[in-house]
Amino acid sequence: MKILILGAGQVGTSVAANLVSESNDITVVDTDAQRLRELADRFDLRTLQGHGAHPDVLARAGAEDAEMIIAVTNSDETNMVACQVAYTLFHTPTKIARVRAPGFMEQEQLFGPEALPIDVRISPEQQVTDYILRLIQNPGTLQVADFAGGRVRLVAVRAYYGGPLVGHELRTLYEHMPHIDARVAAIYRRDRAIQPEGDTVIDVDDEVFFVAAPRHIRSVMGELRRLEKPYKRLIFAGGGNIGTRLARATERNFRVKVIEHDLDRCKEIAESLEHTIVLHGDAADEELLLEENVEDTDVFCAVTDDDEANILSAMLAKRLGARKAMALINRTAYVDLVQSGPIDVAISPQQATIGSLLKHVRRGDVVMVQSLRRGAAEAIEAIAHGDASSSKVVGRPIEDINLPKGTTIGAVVRGDEVLIAHHDTVIQPEDHVVLFLQDKSRVSEVEKLFQVGITFF
Repeated sequence: MKILILGAGQVGTSVAANLVSESNDITVVDTDAQRLRELADRFDLRTLQGHGAHPDVLARAGAEDAEMIIAVTNSDETNMVACQVAYTLFHTPTKIARVRAPGFMEQEQLFGPEALPIDVRISPEQQVTDYILRLIQNPGTLQVADFAGGRVRLVAVRAYYGGPLVGHELRTLYEHMPHIDARVAAIYRRDRAIQPEGDTVIDVDDEVFFVAAPRHIRSVMGELRRLEKPYKRLIFAGGGNIGTRLARATERNFRVKVIEHDLDRCKEIAESLEHTIVLHGDAADEELLLEENVEDTDVFCAVTDDDEANILSAMLAKRLGARKAMALINRTAYVDLVQSGPIDVAISPQQATIGSLLKHVRRGDVVMVQSLRRGAAEAIEAIAHGDASSSKVVGRPIEDINLPKGTTIGAVVRGDEVLIAHHDTVIQPEDHVVLFLQDKSRVSEVEKLFQVGITFF
């Protein structure tokens, strides 16, 4: 697929890194020559210096035959105008824009064929907020992803010593809980993927991904670790867009505090929030954290725009007794280093955002993509079309489907019915199939499985 990416910042670079590895023809446009040189040195793609909304720049970038434009510059206005120009002059089929300002996002009538021709709007800040909220609402999880409109949930947890299933074969999960349907989709042991089988033994510190209906999540987690009590007290370090969104979303059901170093911003967010305590100060100030009883805090979540500040404040909060410490970290190299230390969850904005873009690039009828394990793995929700003669999956039991190595079918959603996948589950037309890919490079093989052919041999 020929794709134009406008903007070589964090989001644009992350999108390019994900898409270029999948045999796409990528051109990145930015005004910053240094950023473009760094991208060209790292990836096999084309770069062009210029303003992404200018018609002549888009023409030189190859907009005439591009199948998709992804406008993710730091300017909402530039992104929206670029999509309009691409639609009007070049008839680009798919137009995706990063739109952050609530004033734009809330006005639905601004977007559509008769207005601004933007097919998909993404707000990284809102997607990161939603990602963190799912972690808060599901205590003890490392990652939570919803599929089929929330009817199926993929959850990652770390197995703890003392969990009933730890040290036992996987098949005993079904013996312990005969009335609860769940499936372990993948296991990671010291960053090495293990294909789950009935005789696979769960070890302490294994990272376990499992699929179940939302109502069964806590029961399955209880087999892998001691269940945590629901969170009540939250501290968010940073009163920017993400911190403010998090406080607004949680202040009615939790006791929430926000720490912000900028006094004017403190006053601004204090006026916009109803039940949140807004504190002026440095989130890495030990005295301030002790004054605010950080040792009684259930979740300390650092979401400033400074990676180092987030890491330091979260580590300090954890050392002082916070039950869970989370940190927003933009630099991919930091994420793996940090999560193996005192910080419980390192949150990657790129991972939280990229799925909403990838589902529009995937071939076959893919309706949801979730990036997992810092982009190395992926979960996909694909719709099965055709019949036994035209499809490689329809009419076949799962055990007869030639799945790529490291790929697991976790669940099948048929209408309103959720079927946790078993070896004899038969895929029917229009089923929503949730798959886990341990190796993201295999995604093209999965796409081919769900593409319908005129004939099938």
